[in-house]
Amino acid sequence: MDELWAELELALRASEIGSIDSVKVENEDALPPEDDVDSATLCHLGNHQIILDEQVGFRCAFCSYVKMEIKYILPSFSTHPCGKSDWRDSGGAMNHSIFDELGSQDSLCDSYHDCGSREHAEGTVWDIIPGIKSSMYSHQRDGFEFIWKNIAGGIYLDELKNQTTFSGGNGCIISHAPGTGKTRLTVVFLQAYMSLNPGCRPLVIAPCSMLLTWEEEFQKWKFNIPFHNLNKPELSGKESKFADYIVRQVGHLEKTDIRILKLYSWKTDRSILGMSYKLFVKLTGERKGELKVSKQHAHLRKILLELPGIVVLDEGHIPRNSDSHILQALSNIKTEKRVILSGTPFQNNFDELYNTLCLARPKFANIRHRWGSLTSSITKATDDRLKCEKLKKVRDMIEPFVHVHKGSILQEKLPGLRDSVVILKPAQLQKSLFDELSHYAKGNHFKFEHYESLISVHPSILLKCGGKEFPSDRDKLGGLNPEAGVKTKFLMELIQLSEAMSEKVLVFSQYLRPLTFVMNQLKSHFNWTEGNEVLYINGKNDAKERQSSINVFNDPSSNIRVLLASTRACSEGINLVGASRVVLLDVVWNPSVERQAISRAHRLGQEKVVYVYHLIVFGTKEEKKYYRQVEKDLLSELVFSSSDMSDDQQKLSPSDLQDKILEEMVQHEKLKHMFEKIAYQHKESKLIETFTLLEKRSVISSSSS
Repeated sequence: MDELWAELELALRASEIGSIDSVKVENEDALPPEDDVDSATLCHLGNHQIILDEQVGFRCAFCSYVKMEIKYILPSFSTHPCGKSDWRDSGGAMNHSIFDELGSQDSLCDSYHDCGSREHAEGTVWDIIPGIKSSMYSHQRDGFEFIWKNIAGGIYLDELKNQTTFSGGNGCIISHAPGTGKTRLTVVFLQAYMSLNPGCRPLVIAPCSMLLTWEEEFQKWKFNIPFHNLNKPELSGKESKFADYIVRQVGHLEKTDIRILKLYSWKTDRSILGMSYKLFVKLTGERKGELKVSKQHAHLRKILLELPGIVVLDEGHIPRNSDSHILQALSNIKTEKRVILSGTPFQNNFDELYNTLCLARPKFANIRHRWGSLTSSITKATDDRLKCEKLKKVRDMIEPFVHVHKGSILQEKLPGLRDSVVILKPAQLQKSLFDELSHYAKGNHFKFEHYESLISVHPSILLKCGGKEFPSDRDKLGGLNPEAGVKTKFLMELIQLSEAMSEKVLVFSQYLRPLTFVMNQLKSHFNWTEGNEVLYINGKNDAKERQSSINVFNDPSSNIRVLLASTRACSEGINLVGASRVVLLDVVWNPSVERQAISRAHRLGQEKVVYVYHLIVFGTKEEKKYYRQVEKDLLSELVFSSSDMSDDQQKLSPSDLQDKILEEMVQHEKLKHMFEKIAYQHKESKLIETFTLLEKRSVISSSSS
């Protein structure tokens, strides 16, 4: 691989020889006419007059700038008969690898004073991009200033320029509700920050499916900053001039070559590098068990861990598990200027939250013992007042570097959200299978939970996953008849009524088999076809295919009526505002997963009321899982409470939020028997009110004493 890097450097260096400076080299005395502009000004602007000095190399005729040292220049540059450079066979002549160029720190920018723009000397960071403030929502403006204060130490330009006490920046977390514009906020910040710190080399790490969203945000707001998506197998056309030259000279490039060109462009030009968590781990993770790690991997690891001046982690709760390779890899990043974006930072427990907090601010690890003692007392506390006191201490600990917005902007700007928990009575066949399952999967919790979830949707799904011994009578599983599964019965009726009202339905499941089963039911009963009326997205779709499906689904003029989506593949970061009905086929232990899924439709840009249906089968473990969700949601809401009182206010309009479709189903003679109970109220609202009241009483009591 060393030869590959040396070969690439040869091609990169050679591109400078044969392109923009070729005429100047041929005639060293010929200067291009520059009316009314002296040579010193041109050099200051970077417009050097390059000549070939056989002792030095390619240098400027008027200043000390050296474009290429003589040691890099070969006497000749061989070509194929067809004219293409034979760079793959000539790399051994180079003395250094391009990794030396990529890995050097000479142009890193750590402060405004060192290499920031001198155009902005007074005012605040809002003056960097004129007019941008008025285009942002209030919570985005607050978040913008919050990031600046944590990353750079303030918002006043003269202070940023002259600061002597700020120690290099700290990380922060932007915990804004899903769908409230965190990406746009961060794009604005990066544009402003790079104006003052052009060599800071931002690195954005996000789920693979969201990298296209980042690209689109830069294009949408016309921010002239190249975004190099390292996961893309092709060049974007916004790479450095070297990339274009090599494509023309060499033709086909391997995946590794393309990544190298993007890394080189990111290092040498003012730009942003984006990549997925999985790719970051692959390129930077420590490869245990290998006797000898390749130089290529070692160099790439060094580049990605040491070159970024600021790192953005989108959906930053993903690397929360202590044992995850993602967390271990990210913890090795050198810079402490980190911005974590997460609408749901509290996922399952306080240990995972602690990992996320340490990722944002590594120094937080210094209070591990205090954190552990405090949070364990919260989970064990039986006294509500004591629990509230402990929770307040937790909030005080994280408040300096966690900015919270609970989503009041969604209540203000969107038509509304109707969140319904629909508890359904199982069909007779489902009841008998539940009884049989309790004996078959006794002692195997995961198998029981999986099979119970599948049976709850429709018994026939078992045909493709159950062993021969279960169920005992496989001939009675009901085929594609929706009546045999209470959830599929509900779903088919809902889809049919939604189509009549020209509303699109988004269906989520954590398992793939229920989705493919529903797809077959839609084809059978409605004579629909995939791609015309129905779309299906799972983790196997590549990024382009997924984005194409999303665009078609969101197009009001398309014929698509239903999108079947894997919760794992589609619950975070993507925009599905084409849907006004969201069905959650099964229940997961982590409430943040459901919240993220709902926010695919209920987000800025939605023009309709969004109706959500949490489907639960009565008498199953799904009820227990949902109640556990309530408990976790309660802790999350109490820890991440917002200082903005409007965040806690819900905009409710019963007449506007009336669910005509659900009411029709509940009242219909052929359907009303399948409903056990429907809960319309937001599941944790009453609990939050209770704990807030207790906290206020506790404060009053302590102040009076």
